[in-house]
Order: sequence, then C-alpha cells, then structure tokens
Amino acid sequence: VGGCTAATLYAKRGLKVALLEISKDLAHYKKICTHYLQPVATDTIRKLGLAELIEAAGGRRNDLEMRLPWGWVRGGDPEVLGYGYNIRRQTLDPILRDLAINTPGVSFFPGTSVRGVIRDDDGRVGGVVAEGDAGRGEFCAPLVVAADGRSSKTAQLAGVKAHVHDNGRFTYFTYYRGVPLSSGATSHYWHLHPNLAYAFRNDDDTTLLGIFVSKGALREFKADPMGNFRRFWENIPDPPLIGNASPISELRGITEIPNQWRRAAAPGIAFVGDAAMVLDPIWGTGCGFAFLSADWLVEHTAPAFGAGKDMLGALDRGLEGYRKVHRSRTRWHYAHIASFSKVRDYNIFERLVFSAATRDAKLATRVLTYLSRAVGPFHLITPAALCRAVMVNLGAMLSGRNRPRIRRPREIAFPATVEIGGVDVG
Repeated sequence: VGGCTAATLYAKRGLKVALLEISKDLAHYKKICTHYLQPVATDTIRKLGLAELIEAAGGRRNDLEMRLPWGWVRGGDPEVLGYGYNIRRQTLDPILRDLAINTPGVSFFPGTSVRGVIRDDDGRVGGVVAEGDAGRGEFCAPLVVAADGRSSKTAQLAGVKAHVHDNGRFTYFTYYRGVPLSSGATSHYWHLHPNLAYAFRNDDDTTLLGIFVSKGALREFKADPMGNFRRFWENIPDPPLIGNASPISELRGITEIPNQWRRAAAPGIAFVGDAAMVLDPIWGTGCGFAFLSADWLVEHTAPAFGAGKDMLGALDRGLEGYRKVHRSRTRWHYAHIASFSKVRDYNIFERLVFSAATRDAKLATRVLTYLSRAVGPFHLITPAALCRAVMVNLGAMLSGRNRPRIRRPREIAFPATVEIGGVDVG
C-alpha cells in the first residue's frame, strides 16, 4: 500500500520513480491483513483517484460500532466520523498496483529484490543494489523509499533498527460469504477484556472474522483451531449471524504480533507503512497509516526536487520534516495501542469515558473519532469529555438504569485434547 501510494503521488508531481517489487505476480496480495481502511485515510485515497476504483470493485464504505462490557458504542455523528472502506487485499492490491504502474513517470520492476544500500562518502543513502531476472544492478536516486514491511530488508541494510514492544495476544481469522452483522453495520469490534474480536463486511459479500486471545490459551486453542474459533463466536454478545455458514478460506493464524516502530527517515531514505510502524492489527490501523505516511512523505519532500544545486540539502530537510510529522501524528496512537497489547484491564479514564460512550451519542462520536485515528487518545480525556462522562454515568446511576460497572463476558474455555484442524501460518 505505502509503496504504490508514494510512487503514484510522486509521479503525479512530475517525478520519475522506479518501483521495485519482489513478486512477479501482478495479482499478488498481502494475505495477513485486516484491511480496514480508516476514515482518516480517505482524503489520500481520493487524491490517488482510488476511491472510485474501490467502490467499482465492490468495496464498502465502512461504519464502525464497538461492543464494550457496558454495551455498544454506536450512533455517532456521520458528518463528523466520515467513512473509510472495507475491501479485501486480494481485490485492493492489484488495483493499487495497476494504478501505480500506469501512472506516467513510474517504471515498474517486478521480481526484483534489494540486496544492498548505496551510500556516498558522507554516508548518505543514494540508491540500492537490487537483483532480478536481468541480474544484479544499481538503482541510484536521491531518495530511497522503503515500503517492504515489518521485517524491512532495506531498513536492516541501512542500519535503521526497530523498537519492539510485545503483544500478549495471538490472532486467528478467516472469511465467510453471506454472513451479515447483527446490527446491519459494516464493521464491529468487540473489546471484552481480555479477549478481542472484529467482523468486517467486504467486497463480494464476504465477511472477515478475527479473534485475539491471550497467549496463555494458545496451546489449548491450537488443539482444535476451527472448533475453538467457532466456539469463541458463540460466547460473545451480539455475534455475526454465522449460522451454518462455512469458511471460504483457510483459518490463518499469527502467534507473534509485536508492535514496533522505527525512525521514519534518515538522510536519503524514508520508511512508509509497516516499514515505519506496525501496530496491533485488532485496531485496523495498518493500511490507513500506510496511505497517510506515503502522503506525508510526498508532501514534505516533493518540492525539494526542484531546489537545484541545494536539492539534497532541501530533500534531507524535507525528510526530517516527514520524520517529525510521522512521529507527532502516530506516537500516542502507538503508545495507547501498545499498552492494550499487554492484556491489561481498563484504566479509570477508559472506564469512565468508554462506559459513558455506550449511553451518549456525543461521547460515542468522540470515541469513534479516536478509533478512526483522526485524533489522538488525549481527545478522550479533555476536561469537557471527562465532565460529560461523569454527568452521563451519574445520570444513569441515579435513574437506576445501566449502572456503570463492568459486566464480564462468559469465560471461553478451549478443550485441550481434540483433533487438530485449521492452518497456522504464524
């Protein structure tokens, strides 16, 4: 996502771009992804000319509802929340790739892998050594954009290390066809400590169901993955209407999904998408921040290519600006999400605001705006938000309805000795 977005946007600015991709298959797509395109990325999607293509391919405009121990957070103001898209990567990736390689100025090199980083005498990155069908060669450029994912080979070669924070849960997910959500919305989260889940309605009448369970239950879960997956959904409130439906894909699992971030830029090189930052996939931020990071990068660096003799200096100043905006726009999202990955209970502020959001449309809008990543977590704890949450919960207590206490979901016990099924690609 990030690489094709950056290539397209640079080329639209009149620049020449070499787009390198490891796979030769033009239909190749990322299989391990929740592909929830956050509303905060919609402006970038429109800038690319991608919105119409997504909708023509059956992508759905998303609207999110979140189930908490106190009830549902829903009914937010649609004019404030906006919308993103739900679309499978097997549909999105070929469309985005085709858009990039058919943008004038982009030269596409499929089946090409980065083998080394070129540096000048001052240590500034000035290109890459890559290998493809034509053999090994050099791609020299004033800027290298690494969009090669969590385990970025380019970052390793450039010596830019990642900061890693553990995730206390594992995940399994699969697709069904013809499975609606209980409320008719396109997107549901269940945040029922310690277990989490999501359901997204996508193109071709498909529904993606995913669960996140504490690692302490991993051994028992893997004894019967599909059976335990179905039992999980039977034990949560207001589940999707699975009925007798069967999965249309294998059950995919990831047992290690740490959060990580690295410095988003250094002289001559930038990182976008998962190469810059990876967050717990339950929150569906990966694609959205991939679109945004590529857009931020182009906005900060494209003007430098017209700076004449000072181009490299202007470019590196632009890269530093990109690094700062990436950090400022994502750091507190990262901190809050990484803290939830520790399988901790709600803190006092979260209990106060989240419980009130199940009872009040304005607070629901505030929480859902945060989940769209349009604002940071401090938006949840402004004096106005906290005062309103206190008044809403106090009113509920005095009326004797919906007391603001956590109602624990039923414990989900996984049998330890049953026939193994499903596919674990972790």
